[in-house]
Amino acid sequence: MCSHTTNNSIANQGIYQTIEKSAIEILQPNKSTIWTISEPASIAWKTWNIGSEKSIRFFLARDDMVVQELGTFKNTFSVNGIKLAKNISSGDTYQVVGIELFPDNKYHVAKFATPYFSIRNEEADARRNTSKYGNSQKNTVAKALESPNRQSFEGRKISYVKELVFDNEKVSIDIWDHGRQDDDVVSIYLNGETIISKHLLTYRKKRITFTLDPSKSNDLFLYAHNLGKFPPNTVAIEITDGKTKEDIVLNSDLKSCEAVLIKIKK
Repeated sequence: MCSHTTNNSIANQGIYQTIEKSAIEILQPNKSTIWTISEPASIAWKTWNIGSEKSIRFFLARDDMVVQELGTFKNTFSVNGIKLAKNISSGDTYQVVGIELFPDNKYHVAKFATPYFSIRNEEADARRNTSKYGNSQKNTVAKALESPNRQSFEGRKISYVKELVFDNEKVSIDIWDHGRQDDDVVSIYLNGETIISKHLLTYRKKRITFTLDPSKSNDLFLYAHNLGKFPPNTVAIEITDGKTKEDIVLNSDLKSCEAVLIKIKK
């Protein structure tokens, strides 16, 4: 009798755990969608066991490579008015990827990729047929050189997602796999120097302490050495100076790296 009760209890726990898992499904765009770059885009989705106060982060991917971060939005099931990057070319192998941010169950993160859909950009297609040494490209290069932030690293574009300010120069970071454990291998760079090298991400946090340069904005970025089984590589990072703590999520693929700028309060 006791054995039967115990087995039922275990079974009920298993059902409960299954029900409590979070999930997301993106309804729009779908396989029949055609986005036009000149017009704002919309995303619609539904979720299970993700509260309205939680946030979902969306990416536009092509051939398993992230081409644009579409934004982080509260779980309101739809968002309109998304501006698409003007340099995105026409194609039929685009996907929108949605990832749950900071889930209650750290061992399960809801993630969803849409079927392939199409994007049309006649202006970008026409520009690609012109000389690569045109005036527009020269102006773009000049602006990049004038920027105080690092624009690329080893041929990969760097995108800055946030600026952080701390009181103390000595800072610690913890990193761990924000999504599924799928053999992601990453490095973390500070001001172009490796502080975490070729680390296999798991749910176990890895900590490192380092000293910031108080005279400038320090750039911290994520570098992916592979794509794992579920691209892009998504890393949860907790940064603290012992007084202030910041939680961020960075993504990287084989063409781009996300970064943050870190300053010391003066």
